[in-house]
Amino acid sequence: MRRNKGVRVTETNSKTTVAKRVGRIALKSLVVIILVAISIFVATSFSPIYDFDPPRPFCGPDIYNPYRSLDTANCWKRANLHTHTRVEGVLNECDFSADSVYHIYRSYGYDIVGFTNHNELTKHPIDKSLEMNIYEHGYNALNFHVMTYGAESVWHYDALLPLFTSQKQFMLNKLSEDADFVQINHPHRYRLFDYDALEKLGGYRLMELTSGEDVLENKHWDIALSAGRYSHGILNDDMHYPDQSDKIAIRCSFLCTPDATYDSVRKTLLEGCFYSMRVPDFGNGDFEEKHARNRELPTVKDIGLRDSTIYVELSAPADSIKFVGSNHRTLHTAHSTLSAEYTMLPDDPYARIMAFYSDGVVIYSNAFARYDSTVEESPYRGAMCSINTPLSILFNIAVALCLGLVLALIYFILRR
Repeated sequence: MRRNKGVRVTETNSKTTVAKRVGRIALKSLVVIILVAISIFVATSFSPIYDFDPPRPFCGPDIYNPYRSLDTANCWKRANLHTHTRVEGVLNECDFSADSVYHIYRSYGYDIVGFTNHNELTKHPIDKSLEMNIYEHGYNALNFHVMTYGAESVWHYDALLPLFTSQKQFMLNKLSEDADFVQINHPHRYRLFDYDALEKLGGYRLMELTSGEDVLENKHWDIALSAGRYSHGILNDDMHYPDQSDKIAIRCSFLCTPDATYDSVRKTLLEGCFYSMRVPDFGNGDFEEKHARNRELPTVKDIGLRDSTIYVELSAPADSIKFVGSNHRTLHTAHSTLSAEYTMLPDDPYARIMAFYSDGVVIYSNAFARYDSTVEESPYRGAMCSINTPLSILFNIAVALCLGLVLALIYFILRR
């Protein structure tokens, strides 16, 4: 019996030793995996460091009118230019094909659908002449995504942890090199985002707006505009679930364009001759009512500039029409009316229009901004920054040292 007892003790000790060894291997593997992940984040952090120009509000004797080429014969074509469809691989974010999604949007009265899958160019399912070569760039941890228009190929590199404004500006600059223009997507959803960065970032032509109740008036757009960073504001569904009524046909833009070809759409987007709209989820799941109400939306009948006066006329009376200026200041409000106007004062850098309806519809215009037409074509100023060479060298040396340290730790652990 003593011998059997000794055998049992030996077996128990052996099992304990094996368990400890397995635990050490598991812990070692976990630490290595974490360090490898950190090394990947660090390895994609290399970037120039920029000196950003200070905020410079719009000024000048002239007022930029984004609707100067308004042609009522071509108005308005409803568009969604942030649309996901089924793709192969891990970046798939939608279960529906491009063909299905296109016809669903058409059923709601949309004229233009831009397919914008993550890091992939998507062919138009119906008409090759309607292809736009748009894609949404970005799979980083902070949700900093950029829409590229007119790209011939996809740039797959991304800063996976773009904590600094310079890293974001670097991505905007690189993406702009191979595209006609770029758009900042959903800035209200960025993680760990300092909204003061919007006073610095530049080089994008469009900013994606939002229409959630907490950010209904798009103050983040005003932060950039107030700093002299001009862009047009555009609303899109950012659609992933066309079978859910509260995920589709709730944000859109209406473009004054003769057709849905890319050349025409590009011209309209760059000029700013479009307005955006928040659309409630009519019917709350009743798709028949949703389709019917989406065919009865109010429209902008006329909008523009007379001397220093901006004006808007609507197809149906709005509860209120608000003119908003620098620092999100309300310049003027008109109530229960079809039309309204506001004369910009000499010290008004810009003004934009919002029209609110009782059913939840909101119309957003682009900004009328001051500039000097003798020296510039528009208030748009590009990327207002320059590379700080000494800081760039120091920053990238620091990144390289961090990467070296992490790789050394991995090597040390694996050697033990």
